[in-house]
Amino acid sequence: MDEITSSRSVYVDAHAHLDEYPDTWLGAVLQQLEDDRIATITTAMAPSAYERALRIEERSRWVIATLGVHPWNAHHFVTSLDEIEPSLAESPMFGEIGLDFRNVHDHTLYDAQERVLEFFLCAARDEDKIINLHTSGAELEALELLERYDTRRAIVHWYSGPLEPLRRMVARGYLFTFGCELLSSALIQQIACEIPPTQVLTETDNPGGPQWVFGEPAMPDVVKPVLQALAIIQKRDESDMREQVRQNLLTCIDGDTRLTPLSTMLHGRYV
Repeated sequence: MDEITSSRSVYVDAHAHLDEYPDTWLGAVLQQLEDDRIATITTAMAPSAYERALRIEERSRWVIATLGVHPWNAHHFVTSLDEIEPSLAESPMFGEIGLDFRNVHDHTLYDAQERVLEFFLCAARDEDKIINLHTSGAELEALELLERYDTRRAIVHWYSGPLEPLRRMVARGYLFTFGCELLSSALIQQIACEIPPTQVLTETDNPGGPQWVFGEPAMPDVVKPVLQALAIIQKRDESDMREQVRQNLLTCIDGDTRLTPLSTMLHGRYV
């Protein structure tokens, strides 16, 4: 197989939570990543999740683990961020981080979310790292923090908010992931139409994302119907859409030596 053919057979899952799979599933999950050549960024909702993700990364050449504190968990860590700081340097990007004012109804927790997000945005700026960002119900607030910290590279996960902040994020050059809700939601389909082809990525948010949309968790190959739907919406041939997604992520990580393993995956150099 030549490199062009090889690379085009690579799928991208730019946002998953492999640490959340039970041990009884994990062997089959990792085998499917290998068989279907799915380059996977597994994001962490807490430092303990990152530690498990690192152990999973050791088991698969198709996995890259990243450190984050999900906004749902921010209040548990806001007073102990100094304990997280030593782990910042080893993580090649940060995620899942962000704000959530839609699913978190207790307004007294929003300050903790913002402080934790600022902690990671500051580190991302200082270390020039990509972030994997959650914005649910707080799209404008998240954007204002991205602007304040001059965030250069961001992967915006499962955007479902208004179009005005979206367009400002697009203008800043950020990438946007689309997952299984693309298969059923008119809103998500409309958002997918708004994003230039050069700024789209595919994701699964496995296993919790499919659980929320379909009522049950999914295996990594759920990324395939997501890619098919994205190709239809963007009026692209499926193979061209797969190649576009691959190139989009490669462009985002270009020159970042901390992400050489991810670059290797995306170039399809594994045989």
